[in-house]
Amino acid sequence: MKTALVTGGSRGIGLGIATRLAELGYGLTISARNEGTLEASAKSLVAAGAPDVATVAVDLADRDAADTIVDAHKSRFGSMNALVLNAGVGTAGSIADYPMRRFDKTLDVNFRAPFQILQTSMPLLRQVAQEDRERGAKVVALASLAGVYSEAGLAVYGATKAAMLSLVDTLNAEESGNGITGTAIAPGYVDTDMSDWTKDKIPAESMIRVGDIVELATSVLNLSSRAVVPRIVVTRAGAGLGA
Repeated sequence: MKTALVTGGSRGIGLGIATRLAELGYGLTISARNEGTLEASAKSLVAAGAPDVATVAVDLADRDAADTIVDAHKSRFGSMNALVLNAGVGTAGSIADYPMRRFDKTLDVNFRAPFQILQTSMPLLRQVAQEDRERGAKVVALASLAGVYSEAGLAVYGATKAAMLSLVDTLNAEESGNGITGTAIAPGYVDTDMSDWTKDKIPAESMIRVGDIVELATSVLNLSSRAVVPRIVVTRAGAGLGA
């Protein structure tokens, strides 16, 4: 049985990817903060075809969260074919006025925790990469267009997403020869509740669909270990770069 760990897997893009993996027969570990939402999502994933679903309710700002999530996956499944680093927070604010407390939380959730989860998952990913040399093990990280092109008010969020792009590039430099390949997906505004704050300016119907990101992530997971796609940048139709 193939298995995947999906952070932020109870809603939005994370749940969309997890649902597709469930349909493909993956055993899943999903994490999020709200236990009730996780349990409801787990039921939907089992109904979609997942043979087994583990849930881990944690706040990624907690320094022990990464170990808790990966340990739960390891004890349930023993190996990991795919790691989807999706969870994140996004708050706007100018450089001049951005509160340092919010800075610390954004950095913890958007970069430190994903880095630590990846680091802790490495033995499980390496195990799969050695056992299945044709397919290898995959890492998919949700970055953002804000990490590629600067946008006023998104300095901290954009910096953490740029760091994720760099992290995936370095992962490929270090591990792709051993069968672990990573792809960062950097979309513009996607129609999820995380984008609600700007829907008065950018209508939801003009935003990228969750299903579009799911299709890209699924395609990457289907590649052989010989193909490396470091990043996929997705812009909105009719919008310029960085919009």
